[in-house]
Amino acid sequence: MSDSSQGNGNWRNSGPQGGWQSRGGAWRSPGGFEARPHAYDPTTQPELFRGVLLRRVFAFLIDLVVLSIPVVLAWIFIAVFGLITLGLGWALFWLVWPATVVWAIVYYGTTLGGPHSATVGMRAMDLQLRTWYGEPGYFVLGAVHAVLFWVSVSVFSPILLIGLFNGRRRLLHDILLGTVVINRTPYGAAARPMRTV
Repeated sequence: MSDSSQGNGNWRNSGPQGGWQSRGGAWRSPGGFEARPHAYDPTTQPELFRGVLLRRVFAFLIDLVVLSIPVVLAWIFIAVFGLITLGLGWALFWLVWPATVVWAIVYYGTTLGGPHSATVGMRAMDLQLRTWYGEPGYFVLGAVHAVLFWVSVSVFSPILLIGLFNGRRRLLHDILLGTVVINRTPYGAAARPMRTV
């Protein structure tokens, strides 16, 4: 057993108060959690949130089309394969639903965790996902984001209305995960006249 006062790797003992601190200084224990400020403020940066909810709906519909294309192709393949094998291939139909769930999780994880932090639909609608402190998404965050979205919609669909009542236009799963969806290109910034003194 190692001595707990020595620390290891990225953590070190902060001194006589007995708290632990990361090397980057992002978390300190004696006083509790040190929260980072929100990177995006709807009062000072309203162009980042303008029209986000409506464009999220259209992005979702585009993503549904992207997700359904391989699923439809799999159904067609299995149907034709079943005809060729005189019905034996139709036993593969049970694999379609689990494969659809895996495909959706991988799709959201790789696109939201990719370099653009946006799904295909979000990119088409000029949106991106960020953490509340401004960092881009990553695979696990994207996958869990999708799962929480589907669970919240399945349990109680009107929960989506929560986005109408907060300045950052965050939905329940955004709030739970600490994410925010913003405009990739801020609308209104170029159209706003410059102020002169």
